[in-house]
Amino acid sequence: MSEIIIIGAAVIDILARPASAAVFETGSYATEDIRMALGGDALNEALILSRMGKKVCLETVIGDDHAGRFIAAQCRKNGIMIEERQIRSDFPTGINVVLVGEDGERSFLTNPSGSLRRLTVDDICMPFDKNAKILCFASIFVFPKIRTEQLAYIFSQAKRQGIIVCADMTKCKNNEKVPGMAKAFSYIDYLFANEAEASLLTGETDMKKAAGALLLSGVKHVIIKRGKKGCFVKTDSKEYQIPAKEAVCIDTTGAGDSFTAGFIYALSKGETLEHCARFANECGAKAVSVLGAAEWIIAK
Repeated sequence: MSEIIIIGAAVIDILARPASAAVFETGSYATEDIRMALGGDALNEALILSRMGKKVCLETVIGDDHAGRFIAAQCRKNGIMIEERQIRSDFPTGINVVLVGEDGERSFLTNPSGSLRRLTVDDICMPFDKNAKILCFASIFVFPKIRTEQLAYIFSQAKRQGIIVCADMTKCKNNEKVPGMAKAFSYIDYLFANEAEASLLTGETDMKKAAGALLLSGVKHVIIKRGKKGCFVKTDSKEYQIPAKEAVCIDTTGAGDSFTAGFIYALSKGETLEHCARFANECGAKAVSVLGAAEWIIAK
């Protein structure tokens, strides 16, 4: 029985901070911290929401290997619903090497043959749990086999069940544009994107125009994540900027996922749109203050 369903990627992150290109010259480089952590946008969101007391189901795929079994065990330890059907023997679990610079910005080394991009519609259990109130697709543009038609199918199923549909994204990979996404976007109640993602998808360099273009696709609420500038919220009737919470930036890995999870948590509590955005900013600020995507709440 789950109140919130999160769809997307679940991987292992190996984080090193601070990372330097000098390692390629010296052959060895001492960093302050190297650690293994849970990662992937969907897993990050699920972990945060579960630690906040929500009943969460994670729809993802992982490999039948040490990394995958570790993810599954940690999900169950944290009360996240994950099933044996999601553990697959035909590919390894995705493992990212995350190189975090002095400024907290990060670069990724990824394994294209791993589970990171393997999710398909057939891997998602539908119809959804009858108790589900909110669904979030955490990884638009990540999965090659989940394009506009498949997203529309998933989102329309959720809407038929009376579920609130949220979606987060990465940068589009195949020159996708808003008009081509409208069939799927018209089902989305809350869409999250950072400024670069919104600009690339809409072709608009002005943030407000980009948000407006997303609204025209049928999205009900557009939330633009702006990092240390906070976030911008736009609906058909209003728009406003919510300032960020101050934080010392250690690592930006998963900050957007923490933002989205915080927003969804407040939304599940029936809070106003402005309150949801402010709480999301608070969670994002907490995320950047530590190394690792969800460590700020897991370590509690």
